[in-house]
Amino acid sequence: MIACDNKELRIFSGNANQSLAEEIVGHLGTQLGKAEVSKFPDGELHVEIGENVRGQDVFVIQPTCHPVNDHLMELLVMIDALHRASAGRITAVIPYYSYARQDRKTRPREPITAKLIANLLVEAGANRILTMDLHAGQIQGFFDIPVDHLEAAPILADYFKIKDFDRAVVVSPDVGGTARARNFSGYLNKPIAIIDKYRASYSNVEIMHIVGDVKDKTAIIVDDMIDTAGSIVKGSQAIKNAGAKEIYVCATHPVFAGPAKERMEKYWQEKLFLEIVVTNTIPVPAEKQLPCVKILSVSGLFAEAIKRIHFNQSVSALFR
Repeated sequence: MIACDNKELRIFSGNANQSLAEEIVGHLGTQLGKAEVSKFPDGELHVEIGENVRGQDVFVIQPTCHPVNDHLMELLVMIDALHRASAGRITAVIPYYSYARQDRKTRPREPITAKLIANLLVEAGANRILTMDLHAGQIQGFFDIPVDHLEAAPILADYFKIKDFDRAVVVSPDVGGTARARNFSGYLNKPIAIIDKYRASYSNVEIMHIVGDVKDKTAIIVDDMIDTAGSIVKGSQAIKNAGAKEIYVCATHPVFAGPAKERMEKYWQEKLFLEIVVTNTIPVPAEKQLPCVKILSVSGLFAEAIKRIHFNQSVSALFR
């Protein structure tokens, strides 16, 4: 067991992404802590921590992916159980942070749910947050505890470096993702383009125009998540119409909700895009996997970040 200042490193996992948690502890040369998550007949959650954590440095790995509310509640209950068991420090490792799209009011009487989730995590007993590619970076400011924000860009960019495209352009699917695309383009040393889109509703996207040159180039669309795949389909169509030679799509979080699989399969078969590259922050069940979807692991990056937090070392140094 790794120890720092007489505090042992203990890692627990909820049920949301056990395979990622197993990979992470494998990199660290340790094992997952004993915890049993069960349900009462009426659906209420019950968590029992199966080992002593008093005074220890504890990490709980749990992306809040589908079913979102179940996995979120499971995380909160686990944190509360660890807090009441007198854990020395509790870090919530949330590879995918749900409700992040509700980070501001866009209409009267709307909630800011991303802030609500932050409040719940702190109130449950979390002392620190470790997450990856938040939908909006300002969500870090919703917390009054330290937040370490990892980027999947180096992992995704390394995959495309191997392909060694002669003429490529990194494309942001909307104006809000410009900083993400610019950061990604820095790893590849390629120019960027931006899709100016209008979202009439959460599921209805209209493309206005494209800023930048994509003609006769390999376009790499970079986003934080693929939800229903509506944005990547319409964005790819707009880029293709603007003269792009070929299109690749990459995103950190494979949400793949609703009609996503059918849309991706249909337009891949029609050769609108050649490949979709994602990471394993969210598990992709067998029924949603496609030949065109390449899944890269972020376990090594999370393992290194956990080790650095445990030993009070810089996490930002990972991206220099």
